[in-house]
Amino acid sequence: MSIYMMLSLLFFFLSAAGLWRIFEKAGRKGWEAIVPFYNFYIWLKIINKPLWWYIFIIFPYINVFTLLLMVVETLKCFRKDGLGEQALGVLFPFFFLPYLGFTPREAYTHPDKLPIVKKSGLREWADALIFAVIAATLIRTFFIEAYTIPTSSMEKSLLVGDYLFVSKLSYGPRVPMTPIAFPFAHHTMPLTESVKSYVEWIRLPYYRFPGLRTIKNNDVVVFNYPDGDTLSVRLQSNVSFHSLVRDYGREHVLNNPHQFGEIIARPVDKRENFIKRCVGIPGDTIQIIDGSIFVNGNLLPSPEGIQHNYHVITDGSRLHPRILDRYDITEARMINNSEYIMPLSAEVAERLEAENFIRQVKKIIKPVNYHEKHIFPYHDNFPWNEDNFGPLYIPRKGSVVEINKDNIMLWERIIEAYEGNDLQIRDDGIYINGVKSDTYTFQMDYYWMVGDNRHNSADSRYWGFVPQDHIVGRAMFVWLSLDKNKSFPGNIRFNKTLRVIR
Repeated sequence: MSIYMMLSLLFFFLSAAGLWRIFEKAGRKGWEAIVPFYNFYIWLKIINKPLWWYIFIIFPYINVFTLLLMVVETLKCFRKDGLGEQALGVLFPFFFLPYLGFTPREAYTHPDKLPIVKKSGLREWADALIFAVIAATLIRTFFIEAYTIPTSSMEKSLLVGDYLFVSKLSYGPRVPMTPIAFPFAHHTMPLTESVKSYVEWIRLPYYRFPGLRTIKNNDVVVFNYPDGDTLSVRLQSNVSFHSLVRDYGREHVLNNPHQFGEIIARPVDKRENFIKRCVGIPGDTIQIIDGSIFVNGNLLPSPEGIQHNYHVITDGSRLHPRILDRYDITEARMINNSEYIMPLSAEVAERLEAENFIRQVKKIIKPVNYHEKHIFPYHDNFPWNEDNFGPLYIPRKGSVVEINKDNIMLWERIIEAYEGNDLQIRDDGIYINGVKSDTYTFQMDYYWMVGDNRHNSADSRYWGFVPQDHIVGRAMFVWLSLDKNKSFPGNIRFNKTLRVIR
């Protein structure tokens, strides 16, 4: 049993024991505290709150906030009105509740008999703010979090300006590995470009609570950018440090801060959040043939709206903006007055080609064995490109692969960076942690992520596998969609708002 599971059970039993004694101090039977559902009914009576609160207790996500409120109201019954006391009670109820229950000098007082505590306006605001921050932090860490789409890599499934909810419960909430951080800031402080919003002197090992389901092929997933472990402060995730090293050499990048800025490292949970479609799950073998993705030899069904780049030739006239709006084309790179490169879905390409002024609409596909040097694994042994790639095995925890000098470039980042081994490639073979090895057993599950805008997405084809500990959650629902090229209220895409992500 993992340390986190043991702690979870310990905290549960401590809280239950504390409530048992609190119930007894309030004149109830102790055993009522451990009867599911009934215990909340009795608890509401003890803190003298209306029974309609029970609706919020059984309502997902809101129930976390409600239970924290009930803890605060319980503290008040024990004359714990201080801001610090209530903050500690909300943060550590599994310690504070047993303290109230088992300490003889801590006595329960019915809320009707409590003296009125006068609070200044400042104190009222401070109480509300601290409680809201704690509750919201717990909800966004373990239940659900809001994200926005900054780039077109997922069009047309997700658009620039989409605001969506991501479920942490779907694949299991991940315990924060850097738990001490400024609220609601990801990796840098607000209004700054390089000031860290977290401290690393407390770092927790990776652990994920059980989820409602596992990741499936074609799920839309939010994850931490694997190539973002080391990066240039100036370029951020737009150009990864590792790609800079491949282009310029490590020494040049490290010794030219005026060109690349400061080079920093980030822990897993503070790396940039990316959103892509998972096309390969642990144990799959994926292959891309002429832009189509095959999984274990079978064509992977493409969700509606998948886009590729097309070469569009007109009769010599320029494409009018109204034509682009009619077909919902958000990007169009003009080569000359009659030629364009633009991302289109197959359906839109067919409709556009039917226009009288269009002479040709042809999908752009790079040929087999045309090696794009920036495509994983960046080696001539695997002359792949974004349209013709693989076959490649997606590692599953416990699976074993043969390793040698001809294929080690596929697995070296997993072995070294993600699973923390010392890897050395010597004249006589591969050494892992000082031991000559011709096989490797994976310690984690891995995934393969690709954007729906296939020719305009920085994804696994460019930086490789996504480790299990980088998974954040499942994209579920778009609650608002804004066109950032228009002004309010005309920028609201009503037909794209309130939609389920598929």
